[in-house]
Amino acid sequence: MKATVKDTKSAQNPNFKPTSKKNKLWIIIGIVSLNSIGLSIVLPLLPFMVGKYLPAQQVVFGMSALMSVFAACTFFAAPVFGALSDRYGRKIILIISLLGSVAGYVLFGIGCALWILFLGRMIDGLTAGNISTLFAYISDSTEPGERTKWYGYVGSVMGIGKLGGPALGGLLGSIALGLPFFVNAALIFLSVLAVYFLLPESLVPEKRTKHLTLDSFNTFSHFKDILTLKGVKLLLILGVLFYVGLGIFQFNFVIFLKDIYKWGPAIIGGMLTIVGICDIITRALLLPWLLKHFNERSIGIAGLIGLGTGLGLILASIYIHSVIVISLAIIFIICGEGLFDPTYNGKLSQSVDESKQGKLQGVNQSLQAANNMLIPLCTAAIYFYSPGVLYATATFIVLLAAIIYAKFFPRAQSAQNPGETV
Repeated sequence: MKATVKDTKSAQNPNFKPTSKKNKLWIIIGIVSLNSIGLSIVLPLLPFMVGKYLPAQQVVFGMSALMSVFAACTFFAAPVFGALSDRYGRKIILIISLLGSVAGYVLFGIGCALWILFLGRMIDGLTAGNISTLFAYISDSTEPGERTKWYGYVGSVMGIGKLGGPALGGLLGSIALGLPFFVNAALIFLSVLAVYFLLPESLVPEKRTKHLTLDSFNTFSHFKDILTLKGVKLLLILGVLFYVGLGIFQFNFVIFLKDIYKWGPAIIGGMLTIVGICDIITRALLLPWLLKHFNERSIGIAGLIGLGTGLGLILASIYIHSVIVISLAIIFIICGEGLFDPTYNGKLSQSVDESKQGKLQGVNQSLQAANNMLIPLCTAAIYFYSPGVLYATATFIVLLAAIIYAKFFPRAQSAQNPGETV
């Protein structure tokens, strides 16, 4: 089956060179690694940077506002940048997006006033297209059946970056508070140089969209175009349910451990280290092995069940205080995420051709930005009412996604996707 797909794709596109293009994908992995390290360097310093301009009791509000501004800008910009990459190619859009991040973090490092921090976040958000463009690049450069593996590698190097970055950020921040932000900007600029000098364009001219209109700069028109495509709407709904369940865990878990278990920073930090280790092992080792023995649909459903089980264990831990239960919850959640997320992105990339990959990935990134705006607020309100209700809701949402996946994406339908073995 795989040889047939490969031959077919080569016949359809004479410019398709799997070996050379796959070698260039490691440059993409390197770029993601640099960006992940840089981001993890600055994250621990954000409260202190905001604290320079706000009273201590308002720092949380300032942090939330910065996150919301960035997410709102990303929501509107990501589909537009994705569509532009379909028209002009991935390389130029990736460079512009990365340069926007450089400018944003330089402004953060300069600081001087709270409005400058917001300006930096706005610039970074309005040029947010690097993730969607990177995913589109991977889609352009691989056979459909191989994309899940490469999306898994992207997630694993992001996990590696999260392990050492915070400690380095703390060390640099002790020298000068703005220094980690300048270091991050420098790392991202190295990514710009790597893209410019080492990365070839992946979208050949004959595969690009031919025209731009005013609607090309209208975020909601891109949503309309993508959601009218057969099969894509339900797939995106599936992704939203997954990211809602995962987001409840991500935005609430530290507070949960602090309030319910009365743990301090050291123990919580140790628990979060388990998150990074599980993420790397799942995406870099377990996922490639599973892909050799099972189809992507089965792995995706298993990932959702694992995530739902982990959320259910957190719910149980409210009534059964146990380090073992919490540890198992983390393992199930992170392994579930590591199995579903790459298979979901792989299946999503197979739902459209090359000329719409950027727009589709942009809409997907935009939906995740909307989650990042809304989930913290909704999570806080439900958690204030009852932590048990919050995690019961999260468990129900994710298991509902598993049922939808199993029922509406049957095995026979999966076989229609090129490169997927059933």
